[in-house]
Amino acid sequence: MENSAHPLLNWIPYKLVETDNDVYFEWIYLDDKRYIDPFFDETIIKCKGHYNNSTGYKVVSTVENLIEWSAGLVSAELKSLLFHVSRCGSTMMSQSLSVSPQNIVISEAPIIDQILRSDAFNFDKKGVLIKSVLSLLGQKRFLEEKNLIVKLDSWHIFQVNQLRLIFPELPFGLLYRNPAEVLKSHAQLKGMHMVPNLLPSSVFGISAQEIEVISFQQYGAVVLEKYFQAYLDFYAKDHNVSMYNYKEGMKYILERYLSFINADYSVEEIDRMCERLNRYSKNGNTVFKGDSYANDILAIDLTKANNLYKKLDVSLAELVDKN
Repeated sequence: MENSAHPLLNWIPYKLVETDNDVYFEWIYLDDKRYIDPFFDETIIKCKGHYNNSTGYKVVSTVENLIEWSAGLVSAELKSLLFHVSRCGSTMMSQSLSVSPQNIVISEAPIIDQILRSDAFNFDKKGVLIKSVLSLLGQKRFLEEKNLIVKLDSWHIFQVNQLRLIFPELPFGLLYRNPAEVLKSHAQLKGMHMVPNLLPSSVFGISAQEIEVISFQQYGAVVLEKYFQAYLDFYAKDHNVSMYNYKEGMKYILERYLSFINADYSVEEIDRMCERLNRYSKNGNTVFKGDSYANDILAIDLTKANNLYKKLDVSLAELVDKN
């Protein structure tokens, strides 16, 4: 295997640390762990008990070390960035994709968000760092690995224009869903982006004045409005993007996405990926029987979110007709 003799084999940067006087990256040893958990951080937690990660010493590098070292490893080919509005099948998609031994699937790695939102780097340096980090996360550690697919955090849609400049030829996938269904899911257990001020409202383009008049319940609907508008704006001007509505069915979405990213899989691999769709995204041992919250009632004004959602469906219909 290409990287078998490299001293950094199985070592990855997983955290950006900024102090008053310094900026550096922390590293962790993966051993034989693949990224098969629903989220990147879950894999990291499993690795922390390994001897190399539990000696009491942190393994750190400078920014320039990281950039230099990333060039020394052979990495899987970056095939796509996957954007989503949350609770719209993105974790189910990433879990399905991770079934194939050809795929390295990075799902919401905090280090990417840390770089994108850092004030320590200008845009050019962020681009170099993101490419370097993805090369290291996507290093070939097993013989079959060929493809790297990265699922971003939902709010990274607001960085999509910058990411397009960094990856001008890369296929971008956009997943979305009926706003009522998204918010019913968050009513059961809210994601951090749906709670006011856990993330700065400016991340979503929500002004301080808007925050003052938005109720706690209504905040999630406003976040979705911002997501949907960002989807519409990007889709209108980009020619290497594909959108997917959860209501199409995850099997159809997966098959269309695999075609879009131009990766080659055997029929048996695709069947195994599709089979994974029959189980819960966050618990592969449990058969998926539908959403328990389907009949819940929301006391939220979804007028604007629904109008934007309908516009997305029109755009999606036009996309399907073209193909």
